[in-house]
Amino acid sequence: MAIEGSKEEAASGRIRLGMVGGGQGAFIGAVHRIASRIDDQYELVAGALSSEPARAKASAKDLGIADDRAYGSFAEMAKAEAARPDGIEAVAIVTPNHMHAPAAKAFLDAGIHVICDKPLTTTVAEAEELVALAKKSGKVFAVTHNYTGYPMIRQARAMVAAGELGTIRLVQAEYPQDWLTEKAEATGSKQAEWRTDPKRSGAGGCIGDIGTHAYNLACFVTGLELDELLAQLSTFVEGRLLDDDVEILLRWKGGARGMLWASQVAVGHENGLKLRVYGTKGGLEWTQADPNYLWFTKFGQPKQLLTRGGAGAWPEAARVTRVPSGHPEGYLEGFATIYAEAARAIRAAREGKAVDADVIYPSVEDGLIGMKFIDAAVKSSQAGNVWTKV
Repeated sequence: MAIEGSKEEAASGRIRLGMVGGGQGAFIGAVHRIASRIDDQYELVAGALSSEPARAKASAKDLGIADDRAYGSFAEMAKAEAARPDGIEAVAIVTPNHMHAPAAKAFLDAGIHVICDKPLTTTVAEAEELVALAKKSGKVFAVTHNYTGYPMIRQARAMVAAGELGTIRLVQAEYPQDWLTEKAEATGSKQAEWRTDPKRSGAGGCIGDIGTHAYNLACFVTGLELDELLAQLSTFVEGRLLDDDVEILLRWKGGARGMLWASQVAVGHENGLKLRVYGTKGGLEWTQADPNYLWFTKFGQPKQLLTRGGAGAWPEAARVTRVPSGHPEGYLEGFATIYAEAARAIRAAREGKAVDADVIYPSVEDGLIGMKFIDAAVKSSQAGNVWTKV
C-alpha cells in the first residue's frame, strides 16, 4: 500500500520504490525485490516491469502493484510518479544493459534516486553522462555490485586500509562459471539471449557480465587504481557474438601487479568468484561459495581462519551482519546490504542531512570505472593483446 501525503511527511516510513524491468521470466528482478525487503527499508509500489505492455501489467498484478501504478514504459512511469504526492522516491533498474542509461536519465531528470544493476551502461560515454547527471541532480545513485556487501569483504577492505597486509604487491581475482558452455542463447534462454547480444549487452559479454564483478571487488578491497591492462578475450562457442572467456594481466598504480580470469565456459564451476590479495606483511583469500570465512596469513605465521561474527571480527563486518556466527549469510544478503546502505543515504537526503561517513555502496562513479575497464579490455584484445591504459 502506498504511503499517502508528501514525500517529506514520509520521513519515518519505508522508502517508496519503483522498478524498471524484472517482470515475468526475469531472474535478477526477484533478487532485487527480496533484497530490498530484507531490512524492511523499502516498499515496492510502482513498476514498468517489461517492455511488453501486456507482460508489464500481468507482472505488476502478480506483485500486488495497483493498476494505476503499473506502467507500459519507464518514461511514462518517471513522469507520472514524479507528479504524485506519494510518488516513488527511488527506482531499481534491472533491465538488460542497453536500457540502463535511458531509464536512469529519465528518473534522475524526474528527481528520483536510482539503484541500477551492473554494468552501469553499454558505453563509457553513456556512463560519463550519467555521472554528470547524477552530480547535477544531487540524487543517490547506487550500482548493485552486490559482492561488496558481504561482511567479510567489508572486513578485508578494512584490514587492507589499516595496513595489516603492508604494501600491496599482488591482486588475483577470478570468476568462473560454466552455464554458457553450450550455445544456450539458441535454446530460448532469455538470460543467455540478451547477455550474448552486443545490441543489448554492449561490447563485452563475459567481461561485462561477471568480469566487472571480479574487477570491482579487487578495487573495493584494495583501494588500488588500475593503470593499464593486457587482455585476451576469447569466444569459444561457435557462432557466439561476444566473449565467453577473459584472461587479463593488470598493472596497478603504485607498482602492484595482478591477474583476472572470468569464464562462462569453465565446466564444473557454478559461481566461482574468488579474490586473493598479497602484501609485504600478509595475505588474504576469500571465496564467494563460502563467504562467511576469510583466510588471513601474516608472513612467517600460521594461516588464520576469520569467521563472520566470530572472534577477530572487525566492526566493519559486524555492522552489516544480520545473524549470529555459524548461520550462513550470502548472495541475497549481499544485495540487501547495498539496498540498506542506499536507504541510509536516501533517508539523509529526505532530511537534508549529510550522509554518515560509514555508509558505503558502489556509486555511479564506480560504475564508470567498470565501464572504462571493459572498454580498455576490449580494445586491448582487439589490438592483439597489447598493454592498454585505463
